[in-house]
Amino acid sequence: MSLTDKAIGRIRDLIQSGELPPGAKLPPEQQLAAELGLSRNLMREAVKALVVARVLEIRRGDGTYVTSLEPEVLLSSIGSAVELLRGDTLLELTEVRLLFEPVATGLAATRISPEELAEVERHLDAMRAARDDVERLNKHDAAFHRAVIAATGNATLATLLEGISSRTVRARVWRGLVDDNVAARTVDEHEAIYQALAAGDAPLAQAAALLHVSTTERWLRQHLEPSGAVSNHVKNA
Repeated sequence: MSLTDKAIGRIRDLIQSGELPPGAKLPPEQQLAAELGLSRNLMREAVKALVVARVLEIRRGDGTYVTSLEPEVLLSSIGSAVELLRGDTLLELTEVRLLFEPVATGLAATRISPEELAEVERHLDAMRAARDDVERLNKHDAAFHRAVIAATGNATLATLLEGISSRTVRARVWRGLVDDNVAARTVDEHEAIYQALAAGDAPLAQAAALLHVSTTERWLRQHLEPSGAVSNHVKNA
């Protein structure tokens, strides 16, 4: 373990112990370095790393604070990393979605409120109306799934799934589905998820989501090149 990693660990210990709770302001750099037995250079490096990780935030002219430590803050950087994945690693990510999203959809069926169901339906209607408009299909597809997962009431799960659902890949898939004339079938899969949610049927919702994500995974396996680009007519989507 490097000296910087050890410095990061010491600050994290303060946060985990509650000495620096969410929203707390860090002591002045020199004071904190002395208290932890660290050099000021190591303290700066540790703080920079924790700022990147969203554990700390710098408020210009005010100081450095512990963030809220909420999942949507700490896990929000996952999406940026996902956009860089290629080839087999991207397919692995789709497998992760395959493991989590159907179960989450089943959970949503047991918890979804009328208002949340109406939000899901709104995006489904927009997808039906979009037809061959890839940008609108992509936008409302993402919002549809976001609304479904939000209905679980589990912020950690929602943030993780939002992070692993690559916007770039989603757009490429939709363009490919439109060009392959199978977009309507994919919209029907969303319809099946909605109907299961409306019925409050968790097993059916889970099965419908499993079918939908499996369809996406199969399409990617057929069209994804080792470089991570989507082949043929959708390569530059």
